[in-house]
Amino acid sequence: MPIVKANAYGHGLERVALELQSAGAKWFGVARIEEALFLREIGIHSGILVLGYTPPARVAHAVNKDISLTVYDCYVLKEYAAQAQGLQEIIKLHAKIDTGMGRLGIMLKEATDFLKYISDNECLRLEGIFTHFACADEPDKDITHMQINNFNQILKEIKKHGIATPLIHCANSAGAINFPQARFDMVRAGIALYGHPPAQSTHLPSEIFPAISWKTRLISIKQLPAGYGVSYGHRYHTKQEERIGVIAVGYGDGLRRRPGNQVLIRGKKVDIVGTVCMDQSMVQLDDLPEAQIGDEVVIMGRQNGAEISATDIADQWETINYEIICGLAARMPRYYLNGK
Repeated sequence: MPIVKANAYGHGLERVALELQSAGAKWFGVARIEEALFLREIGIHSGILVLGYTPPARVAHAVNKDISLTVYDCYVLKEYAAQAQGLQEIIKLHAKIDTGMGRLGIMLKEATDFLKYISDNECLRLEGIFTHFACADEPDKDITHMQINNFNQILKEIKKHGIATPLIHCANSAGAINFPQARFDMVRAGIALYGHPPAQSTHLPSEIFPAISWKTRLISIKQLPAGYGVSYGHRYHTKQEERIGVIAVGYGDGLRRRPGNQVLIRGKKVDIVGTVCMDQSMVQLDDLPEAQIGDEVVIMGRQNGAEISATDIADQWETINYEIICGLAARMPRYYLNGK
């Protein structure tokens, strides 16, 4: 199940989903009903699971477009059942079990009755059962083993009560890599699918590389005198006469207003100086006299043997690489190329 929520992790939902379907994906995972409906609009006929909350009022839309919903709470489950009865339709459901994440999911002590309620209701179809790992990217911890054991106990309870064994899935990217025993019937590949490691401690196979680069152009170069203020707030002043360039990227595209940002120009790292603006940023070009207007600028990716990865940016911003790629604004055009 490729996970394509958040605009396919910033890569562009439409093109990514269609490419994955053509490659054989049988399922897609999204966070919201709106994403699922969009997939149907563009011609995705594979199974689609909404992993997050769907308002009961949207159940009719899910049924109409053959979209599976997640249930994780008795109140939500009964609201869905009422909607299904009113529609005289069957809703396909995946029951989420909280085995130790502490987020969405029915608690273990309630899980058997919860699953039995679904199984016994003619308007509900238990299509899948799943859980989500909290620490699969830290394989040295015992937490994931505990979660797998908890989940296996629920599977035994299902069998004992004669509940039809549905599609079973647990593993996210880190889980699929670090805990092969948790792959069950299906894995939910997210960050690794796009070529980024789930964590520093989880390495991807060498043949997997990032699918995305983030690039712009150098659009202006000026010689500014010493003591000249640069950008909003004049938080940077030239120390001497300096060669300052402008690049067409800003916080409106996902580049944060953080000190220490760098980009690649002609294979060299250069500093962004002054405050990042909504649509532009300034770079210090004294060590790159050969730079010219129109030069390619790489914010994330490779250039002439040098690289700035999403993980590099995440380390600078004190966050995770997921946030970097998911934060790439939809306003930026995506160009899709074949090969490296």
